[in-house]
Amino acid sequence: MVLQAVVNRLPVVPLPLIRALAVVTVVGQAGIAVTGAVVRVTGSGLGCPTWPECFPGSLVPTPHPEVAALNQWIEFGNRLLTIALVLAAGLTMLAVLTIRPRRRRLVWLAVAQPVGILAQAVIGGFVVLSGLVWWSVAVHFLVSMVFTWLAVQLVVAVSDGGGPARSIVPGAVRGLVATSTAVLAALLVAGTLVTAAGPHAGDAATPRLGIEVAALAQLHADLLFGYLGLLIGLGFTLRATSAPRVVHRRYAVLVAVVLAQGALGGTQYALGVPEVLAALHVLGAGLVTVAAASMWAGLTERPALPAPAGSGSGGTGEPVPVGEPVLTEGARSGA
Repeated sequence: MVLQAVVNRLPVVPLPLIRALAVVTVVGQAGIAVTGAVVRVTGSGLGCPTWPECFPGSLVPTPHPEVAALNQWIEFGNRLLTIALVLAAGLTMLAVLTIRPRRRRLVWLAVAQPVGILAQAVIGGFVVLSGLVWWSVAVHFLVSMVFTWLAVQLVVAVSDGGGPARSIVPGAVRGLVATSTAVLAALLVAGTLVTAAGPHAGDAATPRLGIEVAALAQLHADLLFGYLGLLIGLGFTLRATSAPRVVHRRYAVLVAVVLAQGALGGTQYALGVPEVLAALHVLGAGLVTVAAASMWAGLTERPALPAPAGSGSGGTGEPVPVGEPVLTEGARSGA
């Protein structure tokens, strides 16, 4: 295969550089949802009314009597960010493939990123061609959150070894985190419904979801309170158990981000959903997803497998003594 031949010629990429590339992917995955929100709140959703071209016969914005130049460039800028994100994710994937021996989970997480971004580009094209129908916009956002979650798992996996997963928290903690994650997913879905019924459609002619915004906002708020209740229960459970410090730190970050996002959501609703706060709320959703994904990843560790006899390498791109495991993030933090 061509890819295999290219990878075999590449030098082993140091783990710190791979981790940095993975962090860039997280930022890009969450950031593209924010730029999509900017497209929506500025009414630029059909600034480029065709796909993959911006206008028939032109890949880039072109003077048009019915579409303002600013709206064209806002929408086109979002498409350019997708290209940049594909490049970053592709570099991350190639860097991961230089690690020997390969770690199957790490490889799959790395491959998922460029594949997911390309899939998102196709979904985005459908959103445009469908005239920004509300459910397609919701799917576009939710898929971004899924790949943001996976990108966080990728960042953590870079520092993991290739051994089997080992839980570092009691079962009660895992159960609460799993339940809260399910509620978070429902909370994000409810948020897309509020958006679908709200004033920022991306284009003035786009039909909205025919449900009262107040009712959907109440559902969204109820799920938020439920999520906060689970986080409070998780906090008490963590205090009563011997969870590592890294888990407590990630929990504190998650609570802080959720409280800030809740306050922002209440403020924007009270003020009539101004454009700037709507875009910031999407940013907050991305940050909550990142914090929750980090919390999830912190519940387990994967110690490194012993290096093959005589290899002199632990398979992570950095030499280690034979049989000496590479410490995972949890172990380095006192797990």
